[in-house]
Amino acid sequence: MTTSIFLKIMLLGLLGPVIDQNLFFAGLDLTTTTFAMAMRNIVPAITFVMAWIFRLETVKMKSLHSQGKIIGTLVTVGGGMIMTLIRGPSIQLPWTNHHTLHHQTSVNSTASTKDQIKGSLMITAGCFSWASFVIVQALTLKCYPAELSLTTLLCMIGALEGAVLAVVAERANASIWSINWDIKLFATIYSGIMCSGCAYSISGIVMRERGPVFVTAFNPLGMVFMAILGSSILGEKLNLGSVLGAVLIVVGLYVVLWGKNKDQNLQDQESSIDPQHSDGMKKLMLKHKHNVVESSEEKCSNHESV
Repeated sequence: MTTSIFLKIMLLGLLGPVIDQNLFFAGLDLTTTTFAMAMRNIVPAITFVMAWIFRLETVKMKSLHSQGKIIGTLVTVGGGMIMTLIRGPSIQLPWTNHHTLHHQTSVNSTASTKDQIKGSLMITAGCFSWASFVIVQALTLKCYPAELSLTTLLCMIGALEGAVLAVVAERANASIWSINWDIKLFATIYSGIMCSGCAYSISGIVMRERGPVFVTAFNPLGMVFMAILGSSILGEKLNLGSVLGAVLIVVGLYVVLWGKNKDQNLQDQESSIDPQHSDGMKKLMLKHKHNVVESSEEKCSNHESV
């Protein structure tokens, strides 16, 4: 491992587990859940622009599949926004709870008294941090193509950096280090294993094959699963805005996948043409060399006969 790779891993541990998660949770505490989830859907668009800048994503404005990737990303982000910001009439399902839930009103009234501007800035900064994490991860995998090892190292370094941040921010509050057998411990363990360990390693494996834009394009799809699980397990009511947003997310993902598939096919064709072209050039050079040798031999024989 070189010094450059180690510095990139330290940057990954800082961007993902430390800055992104802390800013998102802090912004969530100052705003509402709906607003936080709506802002989280801008990550694919930010990643697409950053990947374009760092030349991790090929974009040709006159190409149909490149236009499809741009339109699909915008449609996916728009579907996530519609799903969280637009309600509409409720859709009654057999397994949903038909009684009105009153806790959402109390949550909204509590959140309205908090600092919305400060919270929105924190969530926006967290989105940029997560997009930067994906870009740096893609760059690191090019020189360190070991997904599981990279995930282990960045989680360890991120835990150390997060501990240092916690000591500095909560140095007068020793109770934050206490461990109890409650839901907080379960949430911490689940978040570390699934949201950090499994998510980072799986995204790294997919990222090596398809790129960072392909990985983040699935980010708004989590809201679809949240709506389905919330309706079937918690008995929450679905509304028309959620259904329309889910449909747009699926359509946008299909368009992005179509564009990425076309890019992959073009890359495969170019990689198959290059060896054939090089083999042809080698054959021509050998043939030319053979002709030169034969002509020189003929000249020598003619000179000897004279």
